[in-house]
Amino acid sequence: MRAGVSNRLARSAGLIGLATLASRILGLARDVIQGSYFGTLAAADAFGVASRMPALLRDLFAEGAMSAAFVPTFTRHLRREGQAAAFRLASQVINGLILVTVVLVVAGIVLAQPLVGYYASGFADTPEKLQLTVTLTRLCLPFLILVAVAAACMGILNGLHRFFVPALSPALYNVMFIVTTIVLTPAFIQRGVEPALALGLGMLVGGVAQVAVQWPALRAAGYRHQWVLNPRDRGLREILLLMGPGSIGAAAAQVNLMVNTSLATAQDGAPSALQYAFRLMYMPIGIFSVSVATAVLPDLARHAADHDRERMRSTLSWALRLMLMLSVPATAGLMVLAHPIVELIFQRGHFDARSTALVASALICYAPGIVGYSVVKIVSPTFYALQDARTPIVTSLAAVVVNLVLNLSLNAAMGFQGLALGTAIAANVNAALLLLLIARRTDGVEAKRVMVSLVKIAAASVLMAGAAWWTERQLHVWFATPTLVARLVRVLGGIGAGVGTLALAAWVLHIEEFRQALGRIGVILKR
Repeated sequence: MRAGVSNRLARSAGLIGLATLASRILGLARDVIQGSYFGTLAAADAFGVASRMPALLRDLFAEGAMSAAFVPTFTRHLRREGQAAAFRLASQVINGLILVTVVLVVAGIVLAQPLVGYYASGFADTPEKLQLTVTLTRLCLPFLILVAVAAACMGILNGLHRFFVPALSPALYNVMFIVTTIVLTPAFIQRGVEPALALGLGMLVGGVAQVAVQWPALRAAGYRHQWVLNPRDRGLREILLLMGPGSIGAAAAQVNLMVNTSLATAQDGAPSALQYAFRLMYMPIGIFSVSVATAVLPDLARHAADHDRERMRSTLSWALRLMLMLSVPATAGLMVLAHPIVELIFQRGHFDARSTALVASALICYAPGIVGYSVVKIVSPTFYALQDARTPIVTSLAAVVVNLVLNLSLNAAMGFQGLALGTAIAANVNAALLLLLIARRTDGVEAKRVMVSLVKIAAASVLMAGAAWWTERQLHVWFATPTLVARLVRVLGGIGAGVGTLALAAWVLHIEEFRQALGRIGVILKR
């Protein structure tokens, strides 16, 4: 890939990464606030189950399918038919999403009781917990409409190569969620109102904020919304054809997580523990892999539109290698430092030592899925850029089947931790299938170069993990008191030793991607 394009993509990925980092840090703060008030108690389990339903529908009809189907089509319209036609297409997509999501939300509210009764069958022995889950589900469902519109706005801005504001919009969601939780939870407790309702209201307020923060940027780009919807429009039909099967493929992670949550309802604290652990595991994916994928998708779409397979292959190879440099060390680090990290971040208020042990054990089992999820984030949209929605859905459905089989067997053998491990294995199966198939479509992905990088990165990550674990254990002896400062010293000491070892190993092994990543970070900091 040409150096100029590589540098531009790296800068775009870096800016997205900075915005996403802010969002993920605030998301972590959101979970800390929620954990402090609710821990892994019944209310946290109820909200964890209730929030999964709109999250699944979001990926089926909004964010996942939107990024995969809308951005390539919107980009082609910009290149071939001009901005006016592309903006008209965007208006139709937003209007269609509003129509579909309103119908889904109304149906979900009406059918919430039987749906929750089936999905959270493990709550049947606790009627109060089951009814709270139904109430929270009805409260949370309208979030789907808001996040669908926010995802469409994000797709438009990304298609125009404006990445920072849409990447930052989830940060505002987290801010509003935090503020709502802090303000309303004590107020509800004081007035005898169910405090968990503050979490559902926080989702809704945050959803409004995600739309509001992007709208000025859209107007600045020249977008004016049109209340039109023509089902016969060629561009709209192209998006719908991609979104239909593509939405199912993009939602594989959410389907697997829903299966886990459903099976976990049989054990008190397990649904919320899986939710906390999954979000911790997903942080490096959201910061690194999503930023890389978002930056390269418009370029992959242009290369596909121009039938330039060579540049498409080099762009994809670059993205995969950079993603491995970021995700493999993150996997190793989370596995060896799971318990001290969870203890440092969450253990306060109603989040006690038992909660820490539950979340840490789930995190260790989830962590191997980071690489698989990261590969999917990059490779799956590449198929949509090639106007192939069939392949991702086939591989995703295969992964869902694998996950179901593993969930049933590992849950029986290991408890809810087996559910996390099954999800991680299924994510890697999905990634492996996608890589094999995209290599056929693009005449390879520079596999030898990618594998050499992977071997070097894996070796460096093992050394990093060993240094991080040993350092944290030694510091635990010297700073054994259960204070926040002692916990912080242990975790930061372990991370510092690990990063230093990784840098040294990367220098010795001549890992090109490590130096490139550092260089791009330096460029970003000077901006």
